Amino acid sequence: MSLFLGRSAATSVTALLLALSSPLAGATEGGGSVYPFGAENFLTGVLPPPGFYSLFYGQVYSANKVRGNEGQDASPPDFSLKANALVSRFVWVTPQKALGGDVLLSAIVPLVNLHVSAAGRSQTRTGLGDITLSSGIGWHFSEHFHVIGALDVFAPTGGYSKSNLANIGRNYWSYGPVVAASWLDPKGLNADVKVGYLFNQKNRSTAYTSGNELYADYSLGWSVSPEWALGVGGYATVQTTDDKQGGQTISGSRHRAFAVGPSIKYASSKGWFVTAKWQQEMAVRNGPQGHAFWIRAAFPL
Repeated sequence: MSLFLGRSAATSVTALLLALSSPLAGATEGGGSVYPFGAENFLTGVLPPPGFYSLFYGQVYSANKVRGNEGQDASPPDFSLKANALVSRFVWVTPQKALGGDVLLSAIVPLVNLHVSAAGRSQTRTGLGDITLSSGIGWHFSEHFHVIGALDVFAPTGGYSKSNLANIGRNYWSYGPVVAASWLDPKGLNADVKVGYLFNQKNRSTAYTSGNELYADYSLGWSVSPEWALGVGGYATVQTTDDKQGGQTISGSRHRAFAVGPSIKYASSKGWFVTAKWQQEMAVRNGPQGHAFWIRAAFPL
């Protein structure tokens, strides 16, 4: 089942602009993103049969470094970022067909707890994050090869104030295409990749438009039994356009990062599955650097 997860608590760090007095200005507003990089894992491109499904995600993220444009430590004094998220996703694989595939509709509702400390200030926020709505088509080209194409729309439903140190919402709309592909062999190779592109819109509270972002979540592993697969997973992302403030381009300092870590999958013969992953961020430019633990479970309704 494709897991086009939406808002992530781990990157809700609008306060970094205040704490750093602009070093992250070109790395999307506050160094964050509407998309939770690395959330996807095994089975990301496999759409189940028509029906209703519920998915649940848990995330724990921690960072105590901010990297600058050359990879240097640009952390404000006493910087700390801790985020926890519980995310519910509801998927309807409809009986309708389009372009030879199954049509899907999805809604993602995150609950976020975020704590940020920087430069002598600290704040904790808890509440609803930014909701994601998706529609797409899934294809099964063979027993092993599966693909999903979709459009994600991120709505600014999360709490936000430009005076906050910690914001659990981004306060702007974003949308973009997504393609996910999976190779699934219960006796061999498991490989998954999800590639997406984000078109970020203006934050009207700050007149700031974050640059567009290209990202890819990946996993690679081997089935050690029909139920279990072991491997590695993570993400890569790069900001492809400059930010704009009040219509003026802010050149340089685009965000990019790479993450990798161990990953595991258990798929039940009864149709539900669980995946878990720990990932360490590295090669970060113009953003926080930390590590995250993800767990994901899917159940037919």
